[in-house]
Amino acid sequence: MAKKRKPPAGEAPDEVEDWLVTYADAITLLMAFFVMLVSFSKVDLPMFDEVKAGIADKIGAGGGDTPLFDLEASLNVELAEVSPFPPNAISVGFDNQGVVIDFSSGSFFKDGTTELDDGAIPVLEAIREQLGQPPYDIFKVDVEGHTSNRTPPSGSIYPTNWELSASQAARIVRELIDLGVEPKWLTATGYADTQPKVPNLDVAKNPIVENQKQNERISLRLHP
Repeated sequence: MAKKRKPPAGEAPDEVEDWLVTYADAITLLMAFFVMLVSFSKVDLPMFDEVKAGIADKIGAGGGDTPLFDLEASLNVELAEVSPFPPNAISVGFDNQGVVIDFSSGSFFKDGTTELDDGAIPVLEAIREQLGQPPYDIFKVDVEGHTSNRTPPSGSIYPTNWELSASQAARIVRELIDLGVEPKWLTATGYADTQPKVPNLDVAKNPIVENQKQNERISLRLHP
């Protein structure tokens, strides 16, 4: 049987075990930290709204308004005025980074091509005008091309939806550059049919045409 170590002369037995107390405290703190992380995995809507407001306040100039909210409101008004397309061809909203503008590819492009419809130009000009005003002039603009599960039409120069979606995103970027947006703030990415907003097929695996049209889109993500 192992013998207990006798404390050195002048050292109280309790002092020898002090490190155990410190160690136990550290373990307790770590456990509390991990419990907190787990609790964050469940969305607490009031807490989420509070955090969102705090982030918005950091981005904004204080008070009730912020640049992101102002930008979203301005774009909704401006694009509704200049767009020749049906109301559901363009939507403006938010994601966890900033403002998101979705364009219907069927309205903006001739099917299976990167040829812009004439009506797309005033829409992009209105966006350019907003991006030319501080603080939006240093906002990043991520342009994303999305398709449905439909393959490019027969005769298209794009063999798959990857080439088509990337080329359509790049076409929008090129137009924004031509309109005066700084290239360093722009990116273009093609996602093909990997990020549908709604199901392309019903339960019997038949195409849902309206859903396919909704998934065929260009997304502009504007964020600081």
